[in-house]
Amino acid sequence: MAKVEYSAVGRRKKAIARVRLVAGDGKIIVNKRDLDSYFGLETLKMTVRQPLELTKAGGDMDILVTVTGGGLTGQAGAIRHGVSRALVKADPELRDSLKKAGFLTRDPRMKERKKYGLKAARRAPQFSKR
Repeated sequence: MAKVEYSAVGRRKKAIARVRLVAGDGKIIVNKRDLDSYFGLETLKMTVRQPLELTKAGGDMDILVTVTGGGLTGQAGAIRHGVSRALVKADPELRDSLKKAGFLTRDPRMKERKKYGLKAARRAPQFSKR
């Protein structure tokens, strides 16, 4: 019997999340740790669960995530993106609701690079008349 497994990649800022949906009982495992122990803030846990709550899916599937790079907020956004893409692979009818909520859209905002002559991306040296 073939195992039913859906995988997808989600990205945000520098974070990359590889997400796998496998048959199970609804656990979310991030980097071999439970979701609650990986993310301390409730808002980050809510961000990860948003596509599942919107589609009322995931109760019979485990979500296994490997995430690298970025900070915790970027990682949570990358996981949300990856879970949404995997859910669409599992059930294409969910695409409209996930797209309308904006979960399938890759957030293009990145850190702006530092320019020469400046101290940071836009921060100029302090001006002094003398």
